[in-house]
Amino acid sequence: MTTFTAIVERDRDTQLYVGYVPGFPGAHSQGETLDELQENLREVIEMLLEDEKHIFQTEFVGIQQIAVR
Repeated sequence: MTTFTAIVERDRDTQLYVGYVPGFPGAHSQGETLDELQENLREVIEMLLEDEKHIFQTEFVGIQQIAVR
């Protein structure tokens, strides 16, 4: 089993959750709930992994909070 890290945001216009896997081209989806988004992302990742030529462009390191006055 491989674990991927997804970035998740909520679109203010559509109220949908939008997620993507950094550095994994094509690994993005959306859903009305977080559970639906997770399932949609899982399906997309599984489909992309069927192509043995997938190339990760970056390695997810983490997030930072930046304070600005």
